[in-house]
Amino acid sequence: MHTIIQILGLPLLACVIMSFILGYLGIHVLKREIIFIDIALAQIAAVGSIVAHLIFEAHGDSPAAYACSLACVLVAAAFYAFISNRIFQISLEAVIGISYAIAAAAALFLVGIAPGGHIHIHNILSGSILWANWQQIFIELFVFAAIGVCLYVFRKPIAEISHNHKGNTAKNSKAVFWDFIFYFLLGVVVTLSVQIGGIVIVFAYLIIPATISAAFSTKLILRLAIVWITATIGSLGGLLFSYCLDFSIGPAVSLILGIELVIVALTNKLRCLMCNQAKT
Repeated sequence: MHTIIQILGLPLLACVIMSFILGYLGIHVLKREIIFIDIALAQIAAVGSIVAHLIFEAHGDSPAAYACSLACVLVAAAFYAFISNRIFQISLEAVIGISYAIAAAAALFLVGIAPGGHIHIHNILSGSILWANWQQIFIELFVFAAIGVCLYVFRKPIAEISHNHKGNTAKNSKAVFWDFIFYFLLGVVVTLSVQIGGIVIVFAYLIIPATISAAFSTKLILRLAIVWITATIGSLGGLLFSYCLDFSIGPAVSLILGIELVIVALTNKLRCLMCNQAKT
């Protein structure tokens, strides 16, 4: 038991901290119907990280790599906030998908010419959360706490846009500004989370717990409780699964979260069938 705690203690702490902020953001992402925003932002951040690796020979967890990733995310946040007020023929989700495809193509091109690029892209996909250290934990905690304070202070305008996103077909400059703030804060979280855990686990934390919570309640406080409980169980189960079967942590956690979602879906379906039979 002591060995398991020694090996998985810090990765579990990193997962829990990461999942708490991503879970809250995931609720807004679902309301705005921009499911693939995190993959797009993660891929764009990856492009910045690869550029830093190519130009400055910076590793994925270096300040230079993070700065380049953050710069790319800042541009993407401004683009998404601006374009959502300018294009009505196609949905914002389609624009996000197109930007992801372009970013993925750029990443593959850069990986092809960067020395050791295949190792770099593998780390971006699966992460290196097993090797989390106290320095990374403190940085993660500090940055996410700051983002959490910003989200709390700006909760009203951000929530208003999330609740009324379908009615904001003609956004004013104020709405565009708050859209930019939301995308930028999400981008900062995604950028740091991808460097720690990889793209796979970031997408899972953002979408799956929020989806599970939507099956039980529409109240924010209750949804947050469900999100955090679900994410914690998924993190612990995924880490144990990874430890026992010598499997990558990111895919393992995502698999456990996916199983939780399937169980909830089947339970709800069974409950609906029983209710219908009771009525008849």
